[in-house]
Formats: sequence, structure tokens, C-alpha cells
Amino acid sequence: MAETTADKIIDALRLPESCRVDQRVPKKLLAENGAPTSTDKRLIHDGVDEIQWLAALKPGTTGIAEYRDDEREYLEIALLSVRLRPEASSQAKVGRLEELVHRAVPYPVFLLCDFEGRLYLSLANKRWAQNEAGKVVLDDGVIATQFPDGLDASIQCLFLEALPLGQQPNVSLLTVYQGWMDALQALNVARITGVFTKAGTLEQAAKQRHALQEIQQLNAEMARLRAAAGKEKQLARQVETNLELKRLQAKITEVRSSL
Repeated sequence: MAETTADKIIDALRLPESCRVDQRVPKKLLAENGAPTSTDKRLIHDGVDEIQWLAALKPGTTGIAEYRDDEREYLEIALLSVRLRPEASSQAKVGRLEELVHRAVPYPVFLLCDFEGRLYLSLANKRWAQNEAGKVVLDDGVIATQFPDGLDASIQCLFLEALPLGQQPNVSLLTVYQGWMDALQALNVARITGVFTKAGTLEQAAKQRHALQEIQQLNAEMARLRAAAGKEKQLARQVETNLELKRLQAKITEVRSSL
């Protein structure tokens, strides 16, 4: 059988055999634990074909220490694979499903979502909820990317080379997970700059993340303005919109230069 894109990522992680779980997870568990609305439950029911728990990284299976402090505890990292149905093929639906999976699982998750060869990768830090004892919430959202999604072969190679468990900072399971988050973020930066380089410090990683978020917001605003401009009849308003689009494009160029 030919190697799939998901197989390439799994192989690249180079996890010890002791980490392997390879168990099917009933999707009703995801609906029960991660779907706050009826719309989310329907999305899980219609959009998810199969969930596989591929591996569990624990101190006993990796030799890497757990992490605990007042904000969070990382006792285990779960590697999950979700096969999607056509009903979840839109970018918005994939993004929502990624968030629902990360919210449903109490441990930090390395998530692979596969739809007909298109692979979506995502990770999300977690911390204790401030107002609900024992509840875990996402910390600063989900970092997500697609692979390979038209990436230059050299960037694909560098990304895969950055994934092995042995290449991550192994002070604790938290530093391992952060190393993988930095790799996904570096891939998103490489889509813009053409250069794949992992952030060297937490401060650099935070700066990259905020820049990427700002570019995403600016692009969304430009898309909204273009859609509105297509319906605008008044010449003065069209001119005003074009000037605003130029301003936003200049801002994107400025933010890109900081990556």
C-alpha cells in the first residue's frame, strides 16, 4: 500500500514503539465531551468518518518528564488521526472540528485530520480553567496548518526533519509539545516568507504567532471589503474602499517584514 501523507507525518515523528496505541475512538465520545451546541454535534456526526488514537506519549513510554505548575499539567500527549467526510471539507468546518477535538481531549493533542489526501495538522496548548476547578481550556487558540498544500519540496523536507521526537527539547512533555507547535508555526511562516526556520525562543515564537494572527485578520478584512466593493454603486465609496484596501495591503507588507 502506498504511503499516505498522514503516514509521512507519523513516520517523521519517530515515536518509540512503546507509545503506540492504535485504538478506534467512538465519535460519540467526541460529541459528548467536545460539542457545546447541537450544530457542533451535527458537524461531528456528519463530518467525521473515523477517529484513531495512534499513540500516547507519557513519561513511562518516552522517558520524558511530565510537567506541572499552577496553570497547567502535561502528563501525556495524545496523537490522534481523524478521517473526514465530504460534509466537513470546507476550511471553516475543518477548523471548527479541529477546535472541538482539542477541547474534548483533556491532554494536549497532536491532531491529524485527513480528507482525500489533504492533511490538516493542529496543536493547542491547554491550561486550567480559571472559574471551574478541574476543567481544562485551550490557551491562545489552535495552531493549524495544511501539508503539503503546494509547499516547495525543500520546505516540506525541512518541516519533516523538524518533527522527530528526538529533535524536540526534552526537558518535559510541555517543551516537546512546544517544539512541535513551533514547527507548525514555522511552516505557516514559510508559506509567506519562503524560508522555514523554527523560532529560537518563546519570545520569538510569540512574536511570530501574533504577526500571523494579524496577517490573517487583515486578509479577512480585505476579503470583506472586496466583496462589498463589488456591490457598491457610488463612485466615491468605491474610491474610498480602494484606498482602504491599499492601506491594508501596506500593513500586511509591514507585518510580513517582521516574520
